Amino acid sequence: MNYLNALNISGSGMTAQKLRMDIMAQNIANSDVTRTQKGTPYRRRIVTLQTINEGGFKQALLRQAEGAPAHRVTPGVGKDPDVNAGGVKVARIFEDQSELVPVYDPTHPDANEEGYVYMPNVNRTEELINMLAATRAYTANVTMFNATKSMIGSALQIGR
Repeated sequence: MNYLNALNISGSGMTAQKLRMDIMAQNIANSDVTRTQKGTPYRRRIVTLQTINEGGFKQALLRQAEGAPAHRVTPGVGKDPDVNAGGVKVARIFEDQSELVPVYDPTHPDANEEGYVYMPNVNRTEELINMLAATRAYTANVTMFNATKSMIGSALQIGR
């Protein structure tokens, strides 16, 4: 695998996980907002991720399992298109359409006629658990990035 490609894959993972953490922090910060600029309670936002090249690693693994060379070079290209691309990108960010949480508080300025205020559909505990998972994924990508840098350094030492 191309060293720079490995760095790009790790970098794309770090970028995607950072965005996920930003959105989760935004959800937690807005977990008590009953009126947004649209006039409605805040709705939880969710990030979905997608691979940049679906099946790239899978194809390389299948070739290896079949006994073919793991790194097939395409004539005129100089690199394996199945293995070269990779990483992750943000597919979309969307609002969670689950039910808002009704809370009885007739003194609240946003309460309806029955005295209920509709609170955002943000579960702080769930957001914190997801934040931990995103942090672990980010850390794993940093570890991979540093391991690749170490391998590049070792490869450069061979030539001395």
